[in-house]
Amino acid sequence: MRRIPIGHGAWLGAAAALLLSGCTALTKDVLVKEQTNPRAVATTHCSGSEWDDNSMIAVVPLPIIGFASPTQEINELKADDILARCGPADRLVNRHVEVDRTMCVPTFITRLLTLGIWHWCPASVTYDADVTAPRVAAVAPPPVRAEESERSYRYESRSSDY
Repeated sequence: MRRIPIGHGAWLGAAAALLLSGCTALTKDVLVKEQTNPRAVATTHCSGSEWDDNSMIAVVPLPIIGFASPTQEINELKADDILARCGPADRLVNRHVEVDRTMCVPTFITRLLTLGIWHWCPASVTYDADVTAPRVAAVAPPPVRAEESERSYRYESRSSDY
């Protein structure tokens, strides 16, 4: 049996493929995906995309031990904070917020440089929602002041005397 020599480049390529395939499953996160009835006539659509800092720090921030420690997000991305750009939460329907952390993979070098303590993670956040029209409250007549009601009573009583 003849052995086929495998170079160092092939081993590095295989390791990189395994590393990246495992990381891509963790790069996309859907914070909210809400589907309701089709859009009503009195709604507008709000959508956008932006970059946000989603950096992480080791729970045990000691050099080298931080690699084995779980991480905690420094700037936690919350769907309600992101959708606040579209309007009040009670007027939003068909909400969708997605965080893409694909750029965190190449910035792993920051974790190496800090010996496992900190990892910079630029995340792309996309959001969209339908904004319903504000609810119209019943319009009540303005309140009558006590002085005006007394004047009208006096006028009525005088007119009945004649």
